[in-house]
Amino acid sequence: MGLKAILFDFNGTIVNDESIHQELINEIVLAANLRPPDTEEYQQICLGRSDRTCIKNLLSRRGRVISEEYLNNTIRSKAKAYQTKLAALEALPIYPEVKETMAKIREAGLKIAVVSGSLKTEIELILDRADLKQYVDAIVAGEDLAASEPEPNRYLLAVDLLDKTDPSLKLKPYNCLAIDDSEAGIEMAKNAGMQVLGVANTYPMHMLQRQANWAVDYLSELELDRIKDVFDGRI
Repeated sequence: MGLKAILFDFNGTIVNDESIHQELINEIVLAANLRPPDTEEYQQICLGRSDRTCIKNLLSRRGRVISEEYLNNTIRSKAKAYQTKLAALEALPIYPEVKETMAKIREAGLKIAVVSGSLKTEIELILDRADLKQYVDAIVAGEDLAASEPEPNRYLLAVDLLDKTDPSLKLKPYNCLAIDDSEAGIEMAKNAGMQVLGVANTYPMHMLQRQANWAVDYLSELELDRIKDVFDGRI
């Protein structure tokens, strides 16, 4: 079968910015004169999903029907506010060992994609500032998910995008390992036909172990050689 690519979730896996997103989402809901979500509801509705899906579903649960124009304007406003908050930080909240892990993956000859519901401008801003963009072959962003409803499987989109960048790769979902921190993201990757490594940045290890093929507390615990052996059928 063979491992050919590793697909990284972004928020909660590469960058620890979920508290910023939750704060901005709360401001959006409050501005609509509605009750903001508590942490449990936010995790249930928003983690592992795009801003479009998160905002639409939160407002819908509160009986608010919104137009596409309102939704698009709200997403643009949130993106500007997010960038303002990032600019005010002395250092980006990148999880430890991300750069080291990506370098190791590239040295092993594997492709890397970033797969996220965030806007591409947000993803590229962070990858540039954190000196990570050099390792990334493809990005699937929130704009790529807005064309259909319900939200398409972003991991399958990443496979298609990586395959187009290098047709000789002949990439299939079973050649990919997804790395994700959320239950929704892990489920999406498994539904795409991928094996998944869960990183316990957001949910406790025991919850991830029930869903993912592998689970680690920290990204530095990724045993790339062992995982490659599993994909190659040696284990």
